[in-house]
Amino acid sequence: MLMLCLTWAFNQIAVKLVLPDIPPMLQAMFRSMGALPVLFIIGSLRGVKFFERDGTWKPGLVAGLMFGIEFVLIFQGLRLTSASRAVVFLYTAPFFVALGSYQVLGERLGSTQWLGLAISFAGVALAIGVPQANVDSHVLLGDLMIVAGAGLWAATTLVAKGTSLRFAAPEKALGYQVATSIPILGLAAYLFGETISHTPSPQSIGLMAFQAIWVVGTTFTLWFALVKTYSASKLSAFTFITPLFGVVGSYFIMHDHLSLAFGAAAVLVIAGLFLVNRPSQTAAAPRDALLNVTKT
Repeated sequence: MLMLCLTWAFNQIAVKLVLPDIPPMLQAMFRSMGALPVLFIIGSLRGVKFFERDGTWKPGLVAGLMFGIEFVLIFQGLRLTSASRAVVFLYTAPFFVALGSYQVLGERLGSTQWLGLAISFAGVALAIGVPQANVDSHVLLGDLMIVAGAGLWAATTLVAKGTSLRFAAPEKALGYQVATSIPILGLAAYLFGETISHTPSPQSIGLMAFQAIWVVGTTFTLWFALVKTYSASKLSAFTFITPLFGVVGSYFIMHDHLSLAFGAAAVLVIAGLFLVNRPSQTAAAPRDALLNVTKT
């Protein structure tokens, strides 16, 4: 999880660095197209039967639709807001996962976890609501699109955990999503009128390969493998360190301006997610046993 968090923190920066050469929807589509063969290679080496009828295609399609729309929102949001703001708002996803796990999966939260959710919510409200010199209506729209994308990421995690999709191999579960996202992102690129006006730089091509092969093809597969085994809310909350890495990386690499208000908001979000991740004394709900949820 530490390795995944480091990767995902830099991923938002990578997307921003590539935007001058490749527009957001085309970038997201190329990323999915490059990741799909990686999933097939990894899955084939592990003996995964991608086309076996196992009753997972319906939840797989639902997860794929949410996955595609999620990245329409995230990549368009990154066009409008900064990488540092995006990484904080995107990793409000554990907030939504914790709420969804309580409602959908029956995973109970203790008072400490509820306090953490409240603190994280306060941090998001502070980041969006407090006027800042470098934040205009376009930036706020980008922020809200990232938060919506975080909500869809959480919903996808819950579908993977709470349906028959949890019995599928991680490569197959992610394959549904990556394959379904390609036409969605392609249609979005067409509707937004995106084109590539010049040959992308070697840096952009390298960062696209990083996104396709490593981020989507490899780390997303590892994520779904972990989601199948461990508590969705606890595992997702572990990503509280990603915004920290992302904000620091954006400051040094992208030279993002960080105001005191936004710094305080980021601290609240991270602190809240840390509290959510603390062990609860509340007993697990009976449905956890049905889902074979193992907690670290």
